[in-house]
Amino acid sequence: MQEINQHSKEDIKQIMREFIVENFLSTAGMDTFEDTDSFMEKGIIDSTGVLELLEFVEERFKIKIEDEEVIPDNLDSLNSVTFFIKSKVENAS
Repeated sequence: MQEINQHSKEDIKQIMREFIVENFLSTAGMDTFEDTDSFMEKGIIDSTGVLELLEFVEERFKIKIEDEEVIPDNLDSLNSVTFFIKSKVENAS
């Protein structure tokens, strides 16, 4: 398996898309979503879902997300969460 810090942005995006589709999309009554869709505005992820998302990201990518980093700019769309994870992984290595 590839080291976490060697994942490309596209690898991270694919991992996160699969997680969101498997865990949240059917509950939201949706079949698909765009990379820029707001998870909260579209009803894809609610506040409890954010906690699940954080737990998955920390475990899967072996990073620690600080309380002050739990903001929409980092976590409210596939693009934003991908960018956030990629920057955290790069800074951790």
